[in-house]
Amino acid sequence: MLATRNRLRTSTDFSTTVRSGVRNGRRNLVLYTAPLGVGEPSRIGFIVSKAVGNAVTRNLVKRRLREAGALSLKKHGTGLAVVVRALPAAATASWDQLLTDYNAALAATTKRLGGSSPRVVSPTQGTTTEGTTRA
Repeated sequence: MLATRNRLRTSTDFSTTVRSGVRNGRRNLVLYTAPLGVGEPSRIGFIVSKAVGNAVTRNLVKRRLREAGALSLKKHGTGLAVVVRALPAAATASWDQLLTDYNAALAATTKRLGGSSPRVVSPTQGTTTEGTTRA
C-alpha cells in the first residue's frame, strides 16, 4: 500500500502529469512522468479502465502496479509525479511482465527528464491541497 503522501488523488494532479509529463509506452502499460518541486515526495497514480477487464481483473492489475510503484519509491523517493495507465494486455500479463514493463518505462522517462531539473515552486504560483504545483 502506498502512503497518502505518495498518491496522486485529484483529477488536476492526474491531468497535469499526463499533459506536461514525459510518456513511454510498453506492451502492458503507458507511463507518464513529470518533475515535482525539489524535495517533494514522489507521487504515483493509476488508471485502470474497464477495457482491462472485469472488476476482479482490474483490481488484480491495480494491486500489482501499486506494488511495482511502491518498489520504485525506494529509488525515486522524491521529485517525481508518475501516472500509470494499464492497457488491456495487462489483464493477461504476469507479475514479472508488469514489473519489467513498469521498470523499463520508468527508467526511460526518468532518463528523458534527466536534462530538466525539478521545478521550484514560487510563492505566487501556489499549490493544490495535495501539494502539487498548479499548471
